[in-house]
Amino acid sequence: MLNQVVLIGRLTHDPELRYTAGGGVPVTTFSLAVERPFTNQQGEREADFIKIVTWRKQAENVANYLGKGSLVAVAGRLQIRSYEDNDGVKRKVAEVVADNVRFLDRGRSAEQSQSEGLEDPTGDGSDINEDDIPF
Repeated sequence: MLNQVVLIGRLTHDPELRYTAGGGVPVTTFSLAVERPFTNQQGEREADFIKIVTWRKQAENVANYLGKGSLVAVAGRLQIRSYEDNDGVKRKVAEVVADNVRFLDRGRSAEQSQSEGLEDPTGDGSDINEDDIPF
């Protein structure tokens, strides 16, 4: 069986970083606006707003380097979970649990960290100087 989702879109708000009660594991949630590949009858593009969840180091990176409007690619799996709201009503939510989040543009935080001499938050090695390569 296969459950794989790949999305490219923009964050609709800043990521929300929390830690689990049991073990203090970082978890970040955000919503991704993904344009549909066609226009509606009025000639306008519509978008789907998809909830994304990241865990551990990926969650911390997302919280530290992404913000509202950031362009990202997300690869993960679709998860449907149930919960009971404050009124005791059983609810279901669909979300993508991300295995990989690729930063496709450089936000203000990434530019600041580079000017301060910190490592490349995208991890793609695009800022490596040829003199730094040992071979």
